Amino acid sequence: MHIAFMDEFGHIGPFKARTDRQYNQSPVFGLAGYVMPHRQIRHFATFFLQLKSNVLARELRRNGRHPATWEKKGADLITTKNVTRYRHVREGILRLLNEMRKCDGKIIFYGREKYMKPEDGNSSGLYTTTLSHTIRSIDDFCCKRNSQFLMILDEHSDRLKLLESATKTMFSPQAPARCLLEPPFQVESHLYQTIQAADWIATLVGRLQAFAIEPDQYQDWEWADKYFGRAVNSLATHSRVWRPSELQKQMRHA
Repeated sequence: MHIAFMDEFGHIGPFKARTDRQYNQSPVFGLAGYVMPHRQIRHFATFFLQLKSNVLARELRRNGRHPATWEKKGADLITTKNVTRYRHVREGILRLLNEMRKCDGKIIFYGREKYMKPEDGNSSGLYTTTLSHTIRSIDDFCCKRNSQFLMILDEHSDRLKLLESATKTMFSPQAPARCLLEPPFQVESHLYQTIQAADWIATLVGRLQAFAIEPDQYQDWEWADKYFGRAVNSLATHSRVWRPSELQKQMRHA
């Protein structure tokens, strides 16, 4: 059996440009994380706890929290300043990716580049569409390995609607997700090392995809590809970002 741990990357809201006063968060939204054999999960969680405790030792001493109940969000850790200035942060992220490989884990992500005008956007629909595609990607990965899987997500405010959407995907009459044992579980991330690791992976994928989609606007994120692009690509499977046509893309700026 496999377990998939997923979190959001990018931003769910509309996007015009990075310089726009209101719609400037991210040109992409998706879910990213990793899938791993169940027998490796406890070891990987322990590894992440130790890695976090070492990389963020100074911050942990300052706040006095137990590392098993404290979370450092990927968006706060994997920044231009931290990655380019602090070698131990870069090496820590690479160690995480290397350990994932040793544990027979794979990165999986699905995202969508935004193209709609803000007034035409549908954040809820974007999330449910992304979730459905993500489930099918993981299901395809696991079924080809004759393995079933469970899926763990970070807690979300629209929990019931997302679970309903996932259940419909799971039991779709046209293409059911046959290897998914139950609809996804949602957990409080500060208590789960595994979902915290997924958050770091999702943040990294989000940086990489924003730079890939809008390199002129995200030149300062070139470090994501320089330091981590090869490692992420070598671990990724059943992953993609849907891109609109040029005509659709022009709608965003109309």
